[in-house]
Amino acid sequence: MDFFIVAAVTMLAGWAWITFTTTAPGWVHLLLTAGVFLLIWRIVLRGTPEKPKR
Repeated sequence: MDFFIVAAVTMLAGWAWITFTTTAPGWVHLLLTAGVFLLIWRIVLRGTPEKPKR
């Protein structure tokens, strides 16, 4: 598995845990934004075909 996908899932899990167990301050929601961005970015990058070699 890709390191960035693992990091994204960890950020999303951390965001969920902090949000549902505490009164989360506003900066905690940056974990949601960063986690979703990383996850979508890496999934799209893995599905992109490589450029043809000359």
